[in-house]
Amino acid sequence: MIEGIHDWPLFIGAGLLLNLTPGADMALVVRSAAAQGARAGAAAALGVGAGCWLHTAAAALGLSALLTGSPAAFGALRWLGAAYLVWLGLGLLRAGSAHPAASRETVPDLAWRRLFVQGFLTNALNPKVALFFLAFVPQFIAADAPHKALAFIALGTVFVVNATLVNLAIAAGTAALRRRLGNGSASLRLGRWLNRGVGAAFIALGLKLALDDGRT
Repeated sequence: MIEGIHDWPLFIGAGLLLNLTPGADMALVVRSAAAQGARAGAAAALGVGAGCWLHTAAAALGLSALLTGSPAAFGALRWLGAAYLVWLGLGLLRAGSAHPAASRETVPDLAWRRLFVQGFLTNALNPKVALFFLAFVPQFIAADAPHKALAFIALGTVFVVNATLVNLAIAAGTAALRRRLGNGSASLRLGRWLNRGVGAAFIALGLKLALDDGRT
């Protein structure tokens, strides 16, 4: 147990509730697992976890504080993240309009690596995740903690691990539902509409991020 950390049960419970809140990360995991199976969903989930841990390390090292203190840098990251979400959303909309059989082909390893990168960038390019860590994690670190950065990394790592486990469970559940539906026309239509729905959600989230000031 690292000295200076308090209220572990509260931290874990609150973190799990936040992890279960739908958002861009969960939408990507669900869409990936529904379209290409559990391994694809897991790749996206692990990418999201990697991006989330990057925010943890940046916050512990003070980089996130510097970022939020610089309007120009924060704005640049916000616009980059918004552009990426819109670009990803447009790609999903195009996929939703493609022939449905295309989503059932065998997926090469390169595609799973691409899904990992998509999950990583979806999280890493969201400046509000940096704000979240700066606001949430310090509440569970004592003011007189001897190693605040180490305590921050420990708490952040626990949060990331729990979030990844939640996303992996969601990917597995989505893939199980996909297998139950089989490859019939209903399953193909569901996959097509899921691409469209998640794509539209990503575009909406990207526009919201672009129009927001990033600090509310």
